[in-house]
Amino acid sequence: MAVKIKFGTDGWRAIIAEDFTVDNVRRVAYATAEWLLQKKSNPVLVLGHDCRFAGELFCENIAQVCCERGVRVIMADNVFVSTPMISLAASKLNADLGVIITASHNPPGYNGYKLKGSHGGPSSPKDIQEVEDLIPDTVALQTRKTEYYEQKGLLEYVDMERMYIEHVRAHFDLDAINNSDITVAYDAMYGAGQRVIPQLLKNAILLHCDHNPSFMGQAPEPILRNLQELQSTIRNAERNVCGLATDGDADRIGMFDEDGNFIDAHHIILLLIHYLHHYRKMNGKVVIAFSVSEKIKRLCEHYNLPYEVTKIGFKYISEKMIIEDVLVGGEESGGIAVKGHIPERDGIWDGLVLLEFMAKTGKNMKEIIEEVYRIVGPFTYDRNDLHLEEAQKLEIIDRCRKRAYTQFGEYSVQRTGDIDGYKYHFKNGEWLMIRASGTEPLLRVYAEAPSRNEVNHLLHCARKTLLG
Repeated sequence: MAVKIKFGTDGWRAIIAEDFTVDNVRRVAYATAEWLLQKKSNPVLVLGHDCRFAGELFCENIAQVCCERGVRVIMADNVFVSTPMISLAASKLNADLGVIITASHNPPGYNGYKLKGSHGGPSSPKDIQEVEDLIPDTVALQTRKTEYYEQKGLLEYVDMERMYIEHVRAHFDLDAINNSDITVAYDAMYGAGQRVIPQLLKNAILLHCDHNPSFMGQAPEPILRNLQELQSTIRNAERNVCGLATDGDADRIGMFDEDGNFIDAHHIILLLIHYLHHYRKMNGKVVIAFSVSEKIKRLCEHYNLPYEVTKIGFKYISEKMIIEDVLVGGEESGGIAVKGHIPERDGIWDGLVLLEFMAKTGKNMKEIIEEVYRIVGPFTYDRNDLHLEEAQKLEIIDRCRKRAYTQFGEYSVQRTGDIDGYKYHFKNGEWLMIRASGTEPLLRVYAEAPSRNEVNHLLHCARKTLLG
């Protein structure tokens, strides 16, 4: 029986050589081509892969299947590309759809298949579901070498990295950043951003900017526990250095201040809103995923900016950015998009906005964070990922659904939100959230409180309550 292929919150992902095989990728490619042919008379697909194992092989098979069905394919003429490069190319080249082979921040054994719309961001949930519904059990289609499709005009290659670099240079004052006192330590995590920052920032300290599909055995997710070397580099530097990190496909961001303190996505979203609205006088709605800090709401109220909370998955945020005037859209996981760019997460773009913020004001990361704290108050956030048996995970989620949890240690639940997962609010503004991952076999537990000790204690209480 054929493996059931399902798209989660951010594409289809599976373990390479188990479910993520050439045959299964060809099944999804066939469905992609069928969907395009149903929607357009002469469809065009933009295609590329990131740094993961066998990306080129999978892309060649996708191109062969799509070209054989009559879809014109524009393939990235690069060793690898980032997700923002594919999304930007889909928009600039007027393509009908984009596909990037990536598993984003997942462990190195995974690969994945993401769909991007012509608008330059994730395809809508409706379109994704339509493609999924078209996936056949087998593909009997006979295909030919890629050179054949090139000769027929069905396949061409474009330098999408160059397209992206030129787009960045047209939108940032890179001279201001490069001529300032800011020194950036950049950790590409062996991901697809590794060739970009060296071309943009002349004084950057570079970590893990080489091609290594194994990611040295570590999931390329830009969170504190995965960035110990970057943190150490900052703390041991002879001059003030701030840190920037991006994930495997360079659409997520993590940062560090000059003392080596990790700056999570909640703080980055706040800083982006503060800079774009307060300093650059830009307006628009703020759209955030359910797992994002309540401090965003407080800052929006302070600036009289409209805001909206969506389900988790950037595709829900991107949907809003296409049809509404959105200033910032962001997720807890570090995927953030800003006005003036494509409606897509872009870790490098977001990092450059904040570097420009510091360069233009002469302030360092700690100082711009302090500006935000004066409005919303200080806070700390963390997340635990619990690796549980499926039965235990489902039992916990069922208890959440039945409102069985009213107390976590000494924390009494004041109210509960359930837009996507379960968010428990407590008396003094602390909150705890429980949600099953949509891309990995994990139960995620999120927490926010005024201090690091309180967050650690809240997570401890949650673990004890959930697991006994």
